[in-house]
Amino acid sequence: MARVLIVGAGLTGSLCACLLRRELQNKVRVVVWDKARGAGGRMSTSRPPPDASSHSADLGAQYITATPAYAQSHHSFYTELLSAGVLQPLDCPIEGLRQRDGSQDYVPPRGMSSLVKHFLSQSGADVFLEHHVTALYRRGASWEVERKAGGSETFDAVVLTMPVPQILQLQGDLGNLLSVQQRQQLDGVRFSSRFALALFFSPGAVFSFGWAAKYVSDNACIRYIAVDNRKRGADNSGCGPSLVVHTSVPFGEKHLERDKEDVQPIILQELHRLLPDLPQPVSIKCQKWRYSQVLTSVPDCPGHMTVLEQPLLVCGGDAFCHSNFDGCVDSALSVLSVLKASLANS
Repeated sequence: MARVLIVGAGLTGSLCACLLRRELQNKVRVVVWDKARGAGGRMSTSRPPPDASSHSADLGAQYITATPAYAQSHHSFYTELLSAGVLQPLDCPIEGLRQRDGSQDYVPPRGMSSLVKHFLSQSGADVFLEHHVTALYRRGASWEVERKAGGSETFDAVVLTMPVPQILQLQGDLGNLLSVQQRQQLDGVRFSSRFALALFFSPGAVFSFGWAAKYVSDNACIRYIAVDNRKRGADNSGCGPSLVVHTSVPFGEKHLERDKEDVQPIILQELHRLLPDLPQPVSIKCQKWRYSQVLTSVPDCPGHMTVLEQPLLVCGGDAFCHSNFDGCVDSALSVLSVLKASLANS
């Protein structure tokens, strides 16, 4: 039985693992490693501290927009997620959102990370968190993969789904295997950067405004604010509300190399200027998204990049397609086709 390592427990990685299980059943053993403490990647849902009875908060992606074309081509995925209650239509209007004709917005009622966890649970994969990959070495027909904490394991195929700059930081044989064109393409990938805040409130907290989410157009610091429980239609959950704040990309890039603890007060000051009647939160979490959304993807959006065919080393993720849900689905399908062909020939 072939052992396949998927590095990255975000949407592309989790869907790859799920599709491998469905397509190849007992012919492959799938292992997923992620350096974080929880699955989700940029579809991150943050829980409040144990002593705060607050709603969870989506610190990364906020909702999913299905264009008519993707609603048709990815119909099976949307149907599965809607039927399982993992997705539901976004019922509340988002102020300032520019809607495309015929597009439909969705939101996971249990938070964005529940979407990733759904696919992981369907995959049957062995998932290991806080496993930070640092190096890859070719050992005959296998890959030896080293971790930051020490130790290594051997796999028959490796799929890299973390952000491209992190792929390029890997030690070992990867650098020597990339062609000149491949390195140029990877070097050309660009991400936006931003900070995000989650403010958790007590159950008795009341907001003086009625909207669920809005884009802010006239502030250099803050670009987006959402009452997460309202956005998900969970006002009557018995928990206190949570508020999510995303900064603008220029603000994120300006302060990118500063500690998030130093940036948080700046964001809060602007937030209280925009919402002067905001109650006092019981807890605040700040997230720095160095790799937030893909601004420049690999040319022609191939969905994947094969570094070596045998033993297989392939890269996937939204940088090889589009920086949204459907781009990750396209990439996972593209990686799956390469994996199936490789395992059939091995």
